[in-house]
Amino acid sequence: MKKEIAVIGLGRFGGSIVMELSEMDAEVLVIDTDEARVNEYQEYYSEGIIGDSTDEAMLKSIGIHNYDNVIVAIGDNIQASILTTLILKDLGVEKVTAKAQNAYHGRVLEKIGADIVVHPERDMGRRIAHRLVSSAVVEYLEVSSSHSIIEYSANLKLENKRINDLNLKDKFGISIIAINRDNDIIVSPDGQITILTGDILILIGSDAQLNNFENTMERLK
Repeated sequence: MKKEIAVIGLGRFGGSIVMELSEMDAEVLVIDTDEARVNEYQEYYSEGIIGDSTDEAMLKSIGIHNYDNVIVAIGDNIQASILTTLILKDLGVEKVTAKAQNAYHGRVLEKIGADIVVHPERDMGRRIAHRLVSSAVVEYLEVSSSHSIIEYSANLKLENKRINDLNLKDKFGISIIAINRDNDIIVSPDGQITILTGDILILIGSDAQLNNFENTMERLK
């Protein structure tokens, strides 16, 4: 059975989600006040509505509570984002994912019941910063407000050494949770495994611990 997902707001963030959901064969409903935007993405959704998402009667009439997930991707109108999220939860939508413009907006969204709050601009900024500071960082993923996962390309200081000998847990407080070796994922690698040239280490730790590791590796180059 296909997932039924509604996306409210068709800016760059909302539009990109709609296109990805289409690739994943989901049933997608889109809502936006701008007719041009609704028309722009018409090949990617099942149903499009030109309307105001703060209109509770409209949301109720389309049965918004029946959708598996509703994504509030409204751009610059923070008031509309908050009010829409509040209405969705009042109407019984099981899972609401909302985009936050800033930290304060995110806290408000959490307070009024958003199940997932995303910070795309902040997260992209952090991802770019990590790549700029450390050339070995392939990818960065925030898992909480204080902990993250990074994909780190093994350098000369790590290659040809066993995981146990690296002692990353004691030295930096971080853990290797997987290794990407030629697109073959080694999950929870044994401490006796030797790091090879080309390995990508998937590391988890606090932001401070990961930053310390990255900076130390850069200095040792």
